[in-house]
Amino acid sequence: MSVATSTGTPVLVLDEVTFVRSGSTILDRVSLTVRSGEHWALLGPNGAGKSTILGFCGAMTHPTSGTVEVLGARLGRVELQALRRSIGHVNPRHPLQSPLSIRDVVLTGLTGTVETPMRWEPDTAQTRRADELIDALGLAGKAGSRWPTLSQGERGRALIARALISDPRLLLLDEPSTGLDVAAREQLLETIDLLDQTHPGLASILVTHHLEELPSTTTHALLVAHGRVVAAGSATDVITTQNVTRAFEHPIDVERRDGRWSARARRAAPATPAGPRRIEELHGVR
Repeated sequence: MSVATSTGTPVLVLDEVTFVRSGSTILDRVSLTVRSGEHWALLGPNGAGKSTILGFCGAMTHPTSGTVEVLGARLGRVELQALRRSIGHVNPRHPLQSPLSIRDVVLTGLTGTVETPMRWEPDTAQTRRADELIDALGLAGKAGSRWPTLSQGERGRALIARALISDPRLLLLDEPSTGLDVAAREQLLETIDLLDQTHPGLASILVTHHLEELPSTTTHALLVAHGRVVAAGSATDVITTQNVTRAFEHPIDVERRDGRWSARARRAAPATPAGPRRIEELHGVR
């Protein structure tokens, strides 16, 4: 299933992609088209195949069958390292070990490395661009703050700045709210929503299994389960009680208010007057 409703330029096309590892089918005929300016949510339960799909989007993984085109280049026919420099990737589990400053962390987005490369120095324009992004993403005055001293929310915003400094056409956000409290999560989502204004042509894909972690600027959604597409298309059509219940194999009520989604498991039927029902009966076991 592939749905694209806008007229933007395709930046990512997965066509009937299958991925097999050690004899097990991880993905089964997944198709997806993401266009410039679209903001996709990649949703599904643990083990659904979200990370594998993200690997294709980031030009990190080759499919067993089917084709993947990222920024107009087909995987298998292009030098991957060069392609990856045009893709921004935000991973809250960023494996930085050195006490780099926020400015230095952001600048590593230009080199595509975790640490600052030896004998590499940014020029004046690159440093100025890093500071502009740091200020724009709510970290004004903190460019010199060291990574170990930052809150998880500050790290998240720094990593978004790092992903944007190379002016990518595609931004991948891999569960960016991981480890954040409610306030920090909301601040991060406000930052992501801001990108719709500051980077209007940027396409993005945000991976999560919590509907509450979706920004209000989400335009499209891909819902997967057991390595297959459950639904794909506009976010309002895909993120529904029926589709989410089907994907998570549990009755879940989905609501949308003020542009944000929430989900709650449907409660089991109350006990009858004759007495409480046995747990086996609640799960259909006789």
